Amino acid sequence: MVDVLDLGHVRLHIADEGPRDAPAVVFANSLGTDLRLWDAMLPHLPKGLRVIRADKRGHGLSQTTGAISIEDLADDVAAMMDALGVARPVFVGLSIGGLIGQSLALRHGDKLGGLVLSNTAAKIGDSSIWTDRIAAIREGGIATIAEPTMQRWFSPNFRALAECEAWRLMLERQDQAGYLACCQAIAEADYREALSAVDRPVLCIGGSLDGSTPPDAMRDLTGRIKGARLEIIEGAGHLPCVEAPEEYARLLTGYLAEIGHI
Repeated sequence: MVDVLDLGHVRLHIADEGPRDAPAVVFANSLGTDLRLWDAMLPHLPKGLRVIRADKRGHGLSQTTGAISIEDLADDVAAMMDALGVARPVFVGLSIGGLIGQSLALRHGDKLGGLVLSNTAAKIGDSSIWTDRIAAIREGGIATIAEPTMQRWFSPNFRALAECEAWRLMLERQDQAGYLACCQAIAEADYREALSAVDRPVLCIGGSLDGSTPPDAMRDLTGRIKGARLEIIEGAGHLPCVEAPEEYARLLTGYLAEIGHI
């Protein structure tokens, strides 16, 4: 089912696929992408899962609102899960989706069966980086940051492929107000001192060529969460579910089996 879910305070574009009573996995996209981020990887997951994807506020076909925080976006996910009747899913968040996952675990941990934090950090970049990006976009539009974003997102090998252009277009066509609101939310998010309170089983996944949240950032994040484990996908950039979908699915499937979710 692909639909728009009205939560009262916001309308989210979602895709809810698989048996309603099956073990559920909820996916959260990166900044500047929509729920198609996971398309190449999903066919490699085990059959019989309930797979739920959603465009966060201001992205894809979801509603754009005013100023938002990562906590707001985490609360959106919790409300979505309640509305869909999803009990204790595994949450998989990439980049800003990983920040959302951290907040979700801290604010609504009892709702989660497990957590995968992909290509993210406890704090992503200095605030000045985001201030500069916001200023550049306000002056020239999202297209002005497209090329450096592709360099951070993808390995040189992937950038040489024709399909990389589709990801550039996805980024450029995002709602500007929604994108900027999420940039500001990332700038303000810092979970470095809070993550010791996370008590869910956590898998961290990174890419060896990630230009946004490099392996050192992933190692720092993993070290802040008791019992968390880190896997780095060699040769992949910031979106390994796109560049290495089979390997990403293998790691995710192994984690689901390890925690008894499948």
